[in-house]
Amino acid sequence: MTRDADVARYAHDWDWLVGRWNVHHRRLNERLAGSSDWQEFNGTNTCWLTMGGFGNVDDNVLELPSGTYRAMSVRAFDRVARQWSIWWLDERSATELSKPVRGGFRDGIGLFGADDTWQGQPVQVRFTWSGITATSARWEQAFSPDEGRTWEVNWIMQFMRA
Repeated sequence: MTRDADVARYAHDWDWLVGRWNVHHRRLNERLAGSSDWQEFNGTNTCWLTMGGFGNVDDNVLELPSGTYRAMSVRAFDRVARQWSIWWLDERSATELSKPVRGGFRDGIGLFGADDTWQGQPVQVRFTWSGITATSARWEQAFSPDEGRTWEVNWIMQFMRA
């Protein structure tokens, strides 16, 4: 398979995430319930590239007050669609790979989305990566129960290079 210059540039989309990070999490206690109560906790993230940059994996340690657990993200680039897919796998339900969010980066912002369900309710899910530097980045997750008319941010992760 040949790599033209346009496709080859995507192999570097996640270079900035490679390595070890300290992560501060801020997670909404109840999603889509009008809650304004947030839970804060720390963790770590370690990321490495796979598939010549067209894939990557990260290992996450989440130190919730109720107990520490591990999870991982798997990312892969679809050369035909020219977009990234991101899956989440959590040790608390290790047989359930999440439905992937899909998207990419433009002007330093990563936007990824999917149709999914939350507690049996159809939602749109959006991941946003922003504020990306060599030593910091921000990730947030938002849900929309009304086909994208309104969004509720329910999880924010602030990454600081370890």
